[in-house]
Amino acid sequence: MTGVPAGSGVAAVPAGSIGAAGSIGTAGSGERRGLEEAERVELTVDAVAPGGHCVARVDGQVVFVRHALPGERVVAEVTELHRGFARADAVEIRSASPDRVEPPCPYAKPGRCGGCDLQHVAPAAQLDWKTAVVREQLTRLGGLSDGQVDALDVRVAALPGGPLGWRSRVRYAVDGAGRAGLLKHRSHEVVPVDRCLIAHPAIQELRVLAPSGARWPDADAVETVASTGGDVSVTALAEGTSTPVSGPALVREVAAGREWQLPASGFWQVHPAAADTLVGAVLDLLDPRPGETAWDLYGGAGLFAAALAGRVGDARITLVESAEQGVAAARENLADLPAVEVVAARVETALARRRVTGPVDLVVLDPPRSGAGAPVVRHIAAAGPRAVAYVACDPAAFARDVRAFTGLGWRLAALRGFDLFPMTQHVELVGLFLPPAG
Repeated sequence: MTGVPAGSGVAAVPAGSIGAAGSIGTAGSGERRGLEEAERVELTVDAVAPGGHCVARVDGQVVFVRHALPGERVVAEVTELHRGFARADAVEIRSASPDRVEPPCPYAKPGRCGGCDLQHVAPAAQLDWKTAVVREQLTRLGGLSDGQVDALDVRVAALPGGPLGWRSRVRYAVDGAGRAGLLKHRSHEVVPVDRCLIAHPAIQELRVLAPSGARWPDADAVETVASTGGDVSVTALAEGTSTPVSGPALVREVAAGREWQLPASGFWQVHPAAADTLVGAVLDLLDPRPGETAWDLYGGAGLFAAALAGRVGDARITLVESAEQGVAAARENLADLPAVEVVAARVETALARRRVTGPVDLVVLDPPRSGAGAPVVRHIAAAGPRAVAYVACDPAAFARDVRAFTGLGWRLAALRGFDLFPMTQHVELVGLFLPPAG
């Protein structure tokens, strides 16, 4: 990506100063008295940052700017002020990056839908953006050197299908008038939309959104699903209850050579190619062998446990999951695999209370966005597996867990990145951790 050197962090940029609130300030415009909310300031954008932002500085103050690209000169409107930093939206582009494109969705603009962070970025440059974020997190939070990151040859790869029409699960929020839409960035305000372009075509055809005449006066949200098994389902959500509106309550998914059934509101990867992509990466990195035992931690419906069972034969596999829906789905979908035990518990509790004990040969670790955490990493290391495959949906949380593993003498031996969420700032990682030699 233009202006994003590999492995770069936050670098200094030309400082600007600002005038009164609502005016545009630039360097040399006089004595500044600090940023103000809704103020507009002209600045030069520097490196990408986690969260779909780029970094800029105004007289030494860090500003995280959305809707911008590295190297651009923009007019940014301040949206939030915090101790030590500010947030802003680029509302006018004075000097554009060659990687800038017109967002295909009219709602992907400042003050409108906050779901897509990178629609203004060319698809190939989106991969560069995400690669740069991963590298920066590994060095800044993970404690790895630039040389160690270079050796991993981190690259974020695209999945089949292109950047639009991929999202097979979309939850629309409902506003006070009963209209379904999407939320503004960092807000509970609903933006009524006529179409979500990253939604699966079958979801786009549903009569769910306001222009179709649909109203949801008794719902807080509307859950839509277009499964890989061909099911299309709509569920109304309100105060912790779900009411089927159309389509089956149980939807079919096809992955890892199996057909799965799970509730329409249950967890499953939202990109149609994601499940098989992640399974392929985990199996390739772990290289399971017949007779090896395994743990599938945060196992959900059992995707990785089933894939491992196909390689290790009748060896014991223990799946740990805390969500009630996930536990039920795993027990139902893996009933034909008697060597798989499903433990209903929080992973940290199951390990600390020895509901799951070593030794074990292989571990698949697929934690929530907050990561596994140091206590879980210590328990895994103590069990003595020969390899751990870590599936991560947040580079920062993954990097913190990299530091926990390396602090115990383990090493990150391989890392792959996948663009499971095109047009957004999210990236999925699969890492291989190996124990100390000997």
